[in-house]
Amino acid sequence: MTIPASHRPAREWLLLVLALAVVGGAVVPLWHLAGGETREDFAAKWTPERLRALFLGPEQVLCYVAFVWAALILQSRYREVWRQRSAFGFGLLPDEEGARILPEDARPLARKVEHVTGRRPFILANMIRLGLGKYAISKSAPDVAEVVRSQADVETSRLVSTMGTVHYLAWAIPAIGFVGTVRGLAGAFGMAGVTDVGMADFTRQATDQLKIAFDCTLVALLLSLVLMYIVHTVQRAEETLVVDAQEYCQEHLLLRLYDPG
Repeated sequence: MTIPASHRPAREWLLLVLALAVVGGAVVPLWHLAGGETREDFAAKWTPERLRALFLGPEQVLCYVAFVWAALILQSRYREVWRQRSAFGFGLLPDEEGARILPEDARPLARKVEHVTGRRPFILANMIRLGLGKYAISKSAPDVAEVVRSQADVETSRLVSTMGTVHYLAWAIPAIGFVGTVRGLAGAFGMAGVTDVGMADFTRQATDQLKIAFDCTLVALLLSLVLMYIVHTVQRAEETLVVDAQEYCQEHLLLRLYDPG
């Protein structure tokens, strides 16, 4: 069976490695020529205390909870996509060269689809079953094509609507980071009203509050970038699944229907 174009890998990871190699080959020499900080300077700046303050603030922990929750939802959806793809190997429709589907074959084929899938929910099987049911009644290939197309739209809408929790969490992560930013800025500006501390203590405490503000923003934005890429990957897999199911119906169902008209 010819592999559909949507099944072929786009070699995106290979292109990512190539992009990293090109950018790294240009940036690393320039970094050394510009006198970038040494390893000792980097170690002195990022002490364990500084790393703990960066990654273990209350807002950061909330961001981790939202990220892990969304990642678990997306993992289950990605596994469901692979379960759905197993239906393409069930042999739900005849694939012999020159095979035709007559109106009297529609209901037996629909019963075969239900038997093979064990009435488990499969997007491909549902499209085929509805299409065969319409063909058994109308005996019109254009009507079957309309049913398949409408069901594909329904499945796409259902996949989009059930992604609502993930989209909320993807929005909530930077929002939580912004809450930490506001808290840090408010603490820094609040130090301006303190008069019973020395300049050194004032500077140190204001700097600590500003670090809270920027640390929350940094962690939240990084998590949001990673999560949005995972969301994009899963959504693309789900959309490709529906498109491939339509293509399967086009090749093995619609083009094999016998239309007396």
